[in-house]
Amino acid sequence: MTLPIPSGTRDVLPDEMRERQGVVTALRDHFATCGYGEVSTPAVEYASVLERAGIGPSEDAARPRFRTIDEHGETLVLRSDMTVPIARLVASRFGDVEPPIRLSYLAHCYRGILPGRGEARELLQAGIELCGAGAPEGTAEALTVLVGALRAVGLDGARVAVGDAALFPELLDAVGVGERERAEILHELATRDHVGLEREIRAATDDATAALLLDVAARRGGPEVLDQLEDPRAREASRGLRQLLERIDDDVRSHLILDLGLTRKLGYYTGAVFEVYAPGQGHAIGGGGRYDDLLGRFGRPLPAVGFALDVDALHTALVGVARGRWRVDPTVIPNGGSAA
Repeated sequence: MTLPIPSGTRDVLPDEMRERQGVVTALRDHFATCGYGEVSTPAVEYASVLERAGIGPSEDAARPRFRTIDEHGETLVLRSDMTVPIARLVASRFGDVEPPIRLSYLAHCYRGILPGRGEARELLQAGIELCGAGAPEGTAEALTVLVGALRAVGLDGARVAVGDAALFPELLDAVGVGERERAEILHELATRDHVGLEREIRAATDDATAALLLDVAARRGGPEVLDQLEDPRAREASRGLRQLLERIDDDVRSHLILDLGLTRKLGYYTGAVFEVYAPGQGHAIGGGGRYDDLLGRFGRPLPAVGFALDVDALHTALVGVARGRWRVDPTVIPNGGSAA
C-alpha cells in the first residue's frame, strides 16, 4: 500500500540521496573556498520579523506561508527563504563584526502553493549572503560566486539572467507615470504577465512612451542590449547594469544574460536582481539580488546581496545533462517563476 504525501513534497531514496549529497558537498566546499562561513537559523520565525522586513499582502499572495500560533499567542511562520532570517541574524548576532560579512547556508524552506502550477511546497536551498559590500563591487562578487557554484556542481551550461529592480521604477518616474499606475505596471512586470504589462502601460501613457517602455521591458541578451538603448532616459536608468558589467570578468560575463524587464516579486530588492536557468528546466532554479535597505529595518544598516539555489532542481538538471537529454541554448531563457 502506498500512502500519499502532500502535494509539492517528495521522498528521496538512497541512490538519489547520494547524488544530491554530492551536489551539496560541492556547493559547501565552493562557498567555504570563497570565504563564506556556514550558518543555520530556526525553521520558524515570528511573523513580526517578516512584517519588519516589509513583506506585505502582495508577497503573501505570491508566496503564501505556513502559520501557527505558539503557546504565548504569538504568530509563527515557517521560513519561505533565508534572506530575512539571515538579515535578522546579522543584525542581532554580528553587531560588532566589521563588514563585509560573508555567510552561507543549506536550509529547507517551505511555501504555500497555488493549484495546478506544479510548485514545490518544500525546497532545499543552498546560498550565500554578502552583507556590507555595496554595488557594484559586492554584486560582482556574488555573481562570481554564483557562476563558480554552477561550475562546481558540473552545470557549466546554466545561464544567469541579470536585471535591475531599480531600472523600471526610475524609468517610470522619468516619463511621468503616476503612483497608482506605476504600482500596477510594476506588479505586472514582476509576475511576467506580458499581456497585462502592455495593457497597463498603454492605459497609463501615450503611444510613444508606451513603445519605449515595452521596448525596454522586452530587451534581453548580451551587453549590446545596453548599447542599443537610444532614449537618454532609458540609458540613464540602466547605468547600474553598465557599472556592474564593468566589474565582472569575461569568464563570468559569458554566463550572464541581461534581461531589462527582470525584477523580483519580493519588494525588498533595491538593485541588481538575478535568476538562474538550467538546461531542460522550464523555470528558474535559483535567484537573488541586492537588498540594501533590509538590514536597516533590523537595526543595522548595511548594503547586502545574495542568492539561493534549489538543490533538487540542480540535481534534476544535472541528471538530464548527464543522460544527454538537454543542451543549453545560451541565447534563450524561459519565462518561468523563481525557485528562490
